[in-house]
Amino acid sequence: MIQSCSFTDTEQEALLRIAYDAIAHGVRNGIPGVIEPANYTDRLRTISATFITLKIAGALRGCIGTLEAVRPLIRDVHENAFAAAFRDPRFPPVAERELAELQISISVLSCPEPMAFGSEQDLLDQLRSGIDGLILEEGYHRSTFLPAVWESLPQPQAFFRQLKLKAGLSPDHWSDTLRVYRYHTGVIGGA
Repeated sequence: MIQSCSFTDTEQEALLRIAYDAIAHGVRNGIPGVIEPANYTDRLRTISATFITLKIAGALRGCIGTLEAVRPLIRDVHENAFAAAFRDPRFPPVAERELAELQISISVLSCPEPMAFGSEQDLLDQLRSGIDGLILEEGYHRSTFLPAVWESLPQPQAFFRQLKLKAGLSPDHWSDTLRVYRYHTGVIGGA
């Protein structure tokens, strides 16, 4: 289940246009271009964290974002769209022929909240499939899964095991120093 976003249709269209324009400009010029925050409403200039997911024909084509809100929403969307298209190490840069097929999804993150738990089972029992995004931290290991990942990993145990693998940990890893944060997203677009 993907949570709906509270932005108006006009705001959603503006954010999707910002993302697309950053990618299109990058294809043609190698840089994301320039965005001027003063040209947008206060709501689109709020400090926010986003992830941009790119797909072609339903297959992942790039996904990059920020976990901490440090810049205006429109700038975060602009920079992360360019990064998802050209800096995701799992994929080659987006080519001009792909622009027409590109599906763009913008996930606007809530502020991550630390979770309290006494065991892995306690943590798993608290997870809400399709709702919670998670950040896992253990020493220098860190990873995140957006709530949309529940679509392919609907069981809490599988979700958490894959999150540990993504962080470079064993799927059975557990320690008292493990930290987990929960966040939610509002989703714009259809990737």
